[in-house]
Amino acid sequence: MATIAESVAGSGGELNSTSLLSIRSVAKHFGKNVVLRDISLEITEGEFLTILGESGSGKTTLLRILAGFEQSTSGEVWMQGERLDTQPPYRRRVNTVFQHYALFPHMTVEQNVGYGLAIAKRPAAEVESRVAEALAKVKMSAYAKSKPSKISGGQQQRIALARALVNRPRLLLLDEPLSALDANLRRQMQVELKALQREVGITFIFVTHDQEEAMVMSDRIALLRSGELEQVATPREIYNRPATSYTAQFIGHTNLLKADVRHGTAYCPPLQWLTSVPDGVALFSLRPECIRPASASPAATGSPALPTTVRFRAHLRDQAFHGATDLLRVESDGGLILTIRTASRDLPNSEAPLEFEFSAADAVPVRATSLGSNSESILGSNEEDRA
Repeated sequence: MATIAESVAGSGGELNSTSLLSIRSVAKHFGKNVVLRDISLEITEGEFLTILGESGSGKTTLLRILAGFEQSTSGEVWMQGERLDTQPPYRRRVNTVFQHYALFPHMTVEQNVGYGLAIAKRPAAEVESRVAEALAKVKMSAYAKSKPSKISGGQQQRIALARALVNRPRLLLLDEPLSALDANLRRQMQVELKALQREVGITFIFVTHDQEEAMVMSDRIALLRSGELEQVATPREIYNRPATSYTAQFIGHTNLLKADVRHGTAYCPPLQWLTSVPDGVALFSLRPECIRPASASPAATGSPALPTTVRFRAHLRDQAFHGATDLLRVESDGGLILTIRTASRDLPNSEAPLEFEFSAADAVPVRATSLGSNSESILGSNEEDRA
């Protein structure tokens, strides 16, 4: 059976299955400030979609529109054939887990979880049954009689999830719910939250500015930049095949190479490699881990280098230890500065150049876009590096 990620086709992230939620040309203005511009997105049943973006990109505003806490300036939101954005929040089968869990300190865990059902005047037996079911799903049944002050931050996060799940929503919205946790607990909760989503089968829309968190948890990532969708794709595709220079820089680290393409060869002195990009000036993303210390030289092996392998000499400028890997900053013979991530090793501390190589296929063509507000033309980056 195909997973959600496997059902995604193409770099645009189009889904093959019937969508649960359809966001159609949604825009949001606060006075003259345009926060969202023409957002269109299809989200499938049981999918874990992460809306990723830097501060001010519009991700929380989009989440609030889906929840009903904000009204869009234009556009529509549909859920399986029914217009959603015209309904009040309490009519929507959508629940939200916020960054601050807002648990009532004077209530027990089970009272917190069942509060919404009690307000809706559901029968006591139904409330008790549904609360027990929700607590079991998040593995917090043993703490039903505890007060929030007596449980940990991670346990409080699970209670906030149980409070949302008890209403049996079709869609669960999560607004950076892990950001208040310490690093180790956050990593643990990422795994647990993903496993819980798979178990309950509810569609999750998760908002974060943390790239690593998005990569670990998501079936797909929708990257927002200045209120517009930059790229929607699976984590593996958005990392390995970024559509734009902004995506390549925002998700992970990369080397951006400005090249002159002529007759199927890209020239970025002193580098050159084969490419199918049309003639002209082009920009390529080359991930640091794709560059490696060169194997035995062609002369030593008695065979010519493969045309798909690019070799170059460079002097080591900096070496930073990152545990299992080292991050190197090298300068090629032509003055080009590159970042390389390689397995930790002691490199010779000398002025002699080292030899590196990469596969031409790892130089991925990207569309030139600026990175955030610090934007000068990205196509001038190679010249700035040499300065």
